Amino acid sequence: MMALLVITSLAWLAFVKPEHDRQQAMADSGAISMVTSLQDQEQETREDTEHQFVQGLKQFWAFTGFRNATRGNLIMMVIGLIFIYLAIKYEYEPLLLIPIGTGILIGNIPFFTDGGTNLQVGIYQQGSVLNYLYFGVLKGVYPPLIFLGIGAMTDFSSLISNPRLLLLGAAAQVGIFTTFIGALLLGFAKPEAGAIGIIGGADGPTAIFLSSRLANGVNVLSDGTTVKNLIGPIAIAAYSYMALVPVIQPPIMRLLTTKKERLIRMKPPRAVTKTEKILFPIFGLLLTCFISPSALPLLGMLFFGNLLKESGVTKRLAETARTSLIDIVTIMIGLTVGASTQADVFLTKESVLIFGLGAAAFAVATFSGVGFAKIMNLFLPEGDKINPLIGNSGVSAVPDSARVSEMEGLKADKTNHLLMHAMGPNVAGVIGSAIAAGILLSYLG
Repeated sequence: MMALLVITSLAWLAFVKPEHDRQQAMADSGAISMVTSLQDQEQETREDTEHQFVQGLKQFWAFTGFRNATRGNLIMMVIGLIFIYLAIKYEYEPLLLIPIGTGILIGNIPFFTDGGTNLQVGIYQQGSVLNYLYFGVLKGVYPPLIFLGIGAMTDFSSLISNPRLLLLGAAAQVGIFTTFIGALLLGFAKPEAGAIGIIGGADGPTAIFLSSRLANGVNVLSDGTTVKNLIGPIAIAAYSYMALVPVIQPPIMRLLTTKKERLIRMKPPRAVTKTEKILFPIFGLLLTCFISPSALPLLGMLFFGNLLKESGVTKRLAETARTSLIDIVTIMIGLTVGASTQADVFLTKESVLIFGLGAAAFAVATFSGVGFAKIMNLFLPEGDKINPLIGNSGVSAVPDSARVSEMEGLKADKTNHLLMHAMGPNVAGVIGSAIAAGILLSYLG
């Protein structure tokens, strides 16, 4: 028994234990390798995660406006903020400047466009929401609707009672044709010059209508070149000068008139009958559109809106046209025109020239209206003369230029109210600028 125990012990020590130790050593070595392998995998995973996180941050930064903003974008945003400031602080055409200013901000938010990627959000990208809304500007849909609303809220009584005031509205359109000549001299093509010239009428919808026909970036000139797309600069210039009527016109008016002329009192306008008010838009439509058929989209809607107002039997339609409809269209036209001023398209030499020509056009239009009123007084008897201060209202910034006449008249004489007289040439200016646009379109379109 003892011998068997000894033999078994020796066998275990000689054969079993070494093999067990060898296998245990191999097992221990494999465990260490496995631990090392797992640690290596965890390190690689951690490094890969950190790399992906960094790449994600870089990609996020590449898509932000901070990464893609240019100096031009920032300049245009400052201009948009100035528009909003002027509208809120000084109430310069707030219904126009706030939508336009906001549109400028929207249009100049920079987006990632590298590598063919385009997020389809702006005016110039097919398929974007703003592009669909901009269709109304590009195709001239919004301006006639604006004219419909203007007609529904306009009282032509002052013009009907004193038809000679129509001449002041016509005289102010000299600014349009003067600017047209100036644009030609600066190297613009004839259609482009015609669209720029209409800024002299200080009528934003008319400027958009004509530029959408003549300077739309689509029409081809006789030499094979394509006209420039100037809708944005022309519209912004026209609306800017409309808003700055209270700033630009008074110095010119005071410069051209004497104290004695500013004190002239005009006879109160006569009462106008209902029949006259009804017949005026009918005959006005026929006469003006026979003179300038190309102006039919504007003048047709203007006189149609006025007939809705004066007929007395379509009050609901007239109310809708002068409130809800014109408000909606004003929002659309202001926002999309503003959004069309992306820096790479708007900040060009042509835009600077357009703004310079617009300022000159506005000054010439004011000068012509006031100057022609002084000329008319040379042929009018005492007691029937015209106060030259209403000559400025021949530009069609309704009713702001008429209000400027009123304010300047009250500065000279606190009891001399000129607003009702100034509304005559003011509404005549609306008609005159539309006729001028039609004439330019018929010759240059």
